[in-house]
Amino acid sequence: MAKVERIPTVGVMGSGKVSHENQASLLGEWLAKQDVHLLTGGGCGVMESVSRAFAAVSNRKGKVIGIIPGTVHESAGAQSVPSGYPNQWVEIAIFTHLPYSGNRGHTSESRNHINILSSDAIVVLPGSDGTASEAALAARYQKPAIAWLQYRSQMTGLPDSVPVVTRFDDVKLFVKQNIG
Repeated sequence: MAKVERIPTVGVMGSGKVSHENQASLLGEWLAKQDVHLLTGGGCGVMESVSRAFAAVSNRKGKVIGIIPGTVHESAGAQSVPSGYPNQWVEIAIFTHLPYSGNRGHTSESRNHINILSSDAIVVLPGSDGTASEAALAARYQKPAIAWLQYRSQMTGLPDSVPVVTRFDDVKLFVKQNIG
């Protein structure tokens, strides 16, 4: 039986409210041309912007993967997901029973663990508590991560072990070094 080629997965973590459109779309388009899958939390803001740009590239190998938060209602035999999930650009939606994010993004009931553990490399864009918790989980699980910010203090709670870069060329170099 022939060995199946595994396509690397790059996780992009960032604000669920603010799109940071210039950074997110530049990154999404470039990643789509690198023959990788894109993994996000599947919602709005940065997640939607990077997914839209990635999906717009024709003839790409990778897919847009969204790890979707949710709550399972055992008595009703149903699941609910927050409004806006998954965004329309998610091609593979992985629905979870994990409702927490934001300042509870580091807890065992947060999908952030899946976001980080399923990524070969992580690019952190501006965000708040949930994004900082994903960066902290990357450090905890020793996953390669880099933050593309204007300055470190732009994100409260960013671990010291996650380097900050201000140039897109540095992001590209980081990704190439960590997807091989």
